[in-house]
Amino acid sequence: MNRIIITVVGKDTVGIIAAVCTYLASKNVNILDISQTIVQEFFNMMMIVDVKDCTVSFTEFADSLNKIGEEKGVQIKCQREDIFDKMHRI
Repeated sequence: MNRIIITVVGKDTVGIIAAVCTYLASKNVNILDISQTIVQEFFNMMMIVDVKDCTVSFTEFADSLNKIGEEKGVQIKCQREDIFDKMHRI
């Protein structure tokens, strides 16, 4: 499986989407689907990405996104699609 689910949650600030998308592009990761919403001042985004051509390991990818989240004041989580599907069936 080459698809990863990325979730981003936190207080809305300028540049969250730009920071995440810039990182994805730099690692040759393609965005397949994206949904984002803002409820009052809270930001929520879910992305499905294709990591088939990603230039780094999954661990490095997830750790780097986590650091971007810390810089932006949001939580960024990554899960492989098969794990995400199994967790949400229970």
